[in-house]
Amino acid sequence: MTHSDIPPEHPVKAYKNLPFLNSPEARSIRVLCEMEEPKARFQKEGIENTIVFFGSARTEDPETQEVPTKQARFYGDARELARRLTKWSLGNHHGRHAYAICSGGGPGIMEAANRGARDAGGKSVALGISLPLEQGVNQYATPDLAFEFHYFFVRKYWFAYMAKSMVIFPGGFGTLDELFEMITLMQTEKIRKRVPIVLYGKEFWDEVVNFDKLVEWGTISPEDVDNFCVIDTVEEAEKYLIEEMEKGLPAL
Repeated sequence: MTHSDIPPEHPVKAYKNLPFLNSPEARSIRVLCEMEEPKARFQKEGIENTIVFFGSARTEDPETQEVPTKQARFYGDARELARRLTKWSLGNHHGRHAYAICSGGGPGIMEAANRGARDAGGKSVALGISLPLEQGVNQYATPDLAFEFHYFFVRKYWFAYMAKSMVIFPGGFGTLDELFEMITLMQTEKIRKRVPIVLYGKEFWDEVVNFDKLVEWGTISPEDVDNFCVIDTVEEAEKYLIEEMEKGLPAL
C-alpha cells in the first residue's frame, strides 16, 4: 500500500473540540448550553411551574447542631412549608398544572426545601451553581432535575421564568441579590406576571431591610412594597401562597 492509499485522519469536529469549547471564544456556546439543556430536561420531566425557595446556605439543620443558632428554626420551617406545598400540589394539580419546589441546590435553606418536597413524595428542582465553598447539589433534589450552572445570570433566568411564587428566608448577599432582582423585574414590568413573594421571618426582615424608609426617601413608590409580604409562620405562608397561586395568574 502506498502512502497515497492511506486514508487521512478526520479532523476533530468543532462540537467535540473540548479545548475550544472551554475557551473564551466559545463562551456564547456555553451560555446557550445552559439555556437549552435545562429546557430539554424540564420538558421531559413535565416541569412548567415552580415554587422557589431562597435562603442562606449557612442555616443548619437544628437536629445536627449541639447549640442551635439564632436562625436554626428556619431550616425546619422551610422543610415543612415545602412539604405542605408539595402535598397540596400532588393532591390538587396534575400534569402541566403541577407545581414543583425549586431551590438553589446548596445546603441550608436550599437543602431544607428539597428535603421537604421529598418528604411529601414529590419532585423538586435544584438550580446549583459552581462555587468554591459548596460541593455539588444537595442529596434531596430529584436527580434528573439537579443542575450545576456556571453562569449566575442564566441560573437566575431559570429561577424567574418558571416561578409562580417565591419564599425568601433569611440569607446573605446571594439571597438579597435574588430578592431584589426579582422585585426589580416586577417593578419594571420586565416580568408581566405577579409572582407572590413571601419574606419569611419578620424579625430578620424588619431589622435588615427598612422598606418603609425607601418609600419615605422617595426612592421607591408606596405601591412597590405591595410586591411582597412579610410572614412569620408556616401556616400563614402556606395559606397565602396557595390562595395566590389558585387565582390562576397569567403565565410569563
